[in-house]
Amino acid sequence: MNRFKSGLLIPVLATFLATIQPAHAGEIEDRNTANAVAFYEMVFNEKDVDGAITKYIGEKYIQHNPFAADGIEGFRSAISGWLASDPSIHADIVRTVAEDDLVVLHVRSTSAQGESAVMDIFRFDDNGKVIEHWDVVQPVPATSANNNTMF
Repeated sequence: MNRFKSGLLIPVLATFLATIQPAHAGEIEDRNTANAVAFYEMVFNEKDVDGAITKYIGEKYIQHNPFAADGIEGFRSAISGWLASDPSIHADIVRTVAEDDLVVLHVRSTSAQGESAVMDIFRFDDNGKVIEHWDVVQPVPATSANNNTMF
C-alpha cells in the first residue's frame, strides 16, 4: 500500500515537523521578557546576584557599561560592589519592550543617591539566557521644564 496516497504520511510528517519547529517569535519574546524581569528582580530587589547569574546569564556575557568588565565575573564584581556600597538600592520596572532577542526594561531606580530613570537592554540566546547588556541611566531632577514624568 502506498502510504502517501493513502493519506497516512502527511499527518505523520506534519506532526513531526511541528515538534522540531522553533517556538513562535511572540512566545520567545514573552519568555525573554519574563526572564529579564525575574533576573532584574532577583539582582536588585532580592540581592541574589549568584542565583541570578546561575539561572539567567549565559556562558558568554558581553557588557557595554563602561564601568563593568565583560563576562560573568565582571558582572558579579560590578553588581556586588554596587549593591554592597548602597544596600538601599531598589528597582521598579515601569515597562518592558521586546523585539526578537532583545528586551528593554524602563526602570525607576531608587538609592541613597536619589532616583534615576534607567533603560536596560538585554540580548538573549536561544535558551533564554542573558548574553549581552547595555544601559543608560539618568538622574531624575527635582524640577522639570515640562509637566511630563520620566516614567
